This record gives sequence, C-alpha cells and structure tokens, in this order.
Amino acid sequence: MDNSQQIAFLDQSAPRQAFIHAMRAVASSVTVVTTNGPAGRHGATVSAFCSVSADPPSALVCLKADSRIARSVAANGAFCVNVLPQSRRDIADRFAGCHDDRVADRFDGIECTEGQGRVPGIDGATVFSCVLKESVDFGSHRIFIGHVVDLKEGAPEPLAYLNGAYHRVVPQTHAAA
Repeated sequence: MDNSQQIAFLDQSAPRQAFIHAMRAVASSVTVVTTNGPAGRHGATVSAFCSVSADPPSALVCLKADSRIARSVAANGAFCVNVLPQSRRDIADRFAGCHDDRVADRFDGIECTEGQGRVPGIDGATVFSCVLKESVDFGSHRIFIGHVVDLKEGAPEPLAYLNGAYHRVVPQTHAAA
C-alpha cells in the first residue's frame, strides 16, 4: 500500500449502522457512574467501562460529552464506577433515566455508601472509586481516565447487557476430557 492509499484508508469509517449493529453483539457489564462535589451528585448507567492499567490501578469510562454526568465528573474531579449485580436491573433502569418522569432524584431509595471524596458507591455493587486524572474528547464522547483509590467488592454475578437486553453471566462447564 503506497502512502496515498494508506492515507485514504485512514480517513475511512465503517458505516454507522453496521458499527451499531456489530457493537450490539458485544456483551458488557452494566455499570452506574456516580459523582459528587461542587457540580452536585449525579449518576448515569453506562456500558463503556474498562481497566487501563494495574500500575497504577486505573480505569476509564466513556460518557456522552454534552451530558450532565460528563460535565459533573469533569467539574467534581472524582467518580465511582458501580458494577451492578445481576439482581439490580431496577437500578440500571433508574440511572438510565427510565423513571425520570416519576422520580426527581435518581438516588432516592438507593442505598449508597459515600467513599473517598464523598462520591456515592451503590451498596451491593462492585465499586471502583476514582480520582479523575485525564479526559479526552473523541467524537460524541469524552473518555475519563481515573486513578482507582478505593475498591469495594460486591456480588460476584454482574448484570450484563447484550443486544439491547439485560442478561445473566453463566459460567460454562468444561467438557470432560
């Protein structure tokens, strides 16, 4: 491939709808990102979460750049990633905004423990408490990288999301040799 062909290839994008369709086939843990501080206490359900490094312990989340949760995480400088247990799809729906017409505060009735920096960790979830270290804008989203300063283990069975629906993670048994 010559230089002009390489540049043309790098400028291409997969078709948007094909990308969305393919991403629906990628299972992910259901997480709620929470924050608290000068910009207030906020939370939102997100699926884009992963570890960055163990040295130092760090994780990233991707949030829609113009969302209230993204603005709040940036202003507060801290966030928690709460990996929900499979029994808490109600919390996932609540923080996804499904009940905003009936519930003024998404945290109302949700048991939380305030961790480092007073950021709420959802009881029963596996909680990664992070101090914001860097953020990068890319396309419609902002990538937030946090240094994990505290952990709380929750239920071992996470709630998963695949193809537009919640799922349970079921271990596969090894076939006898």
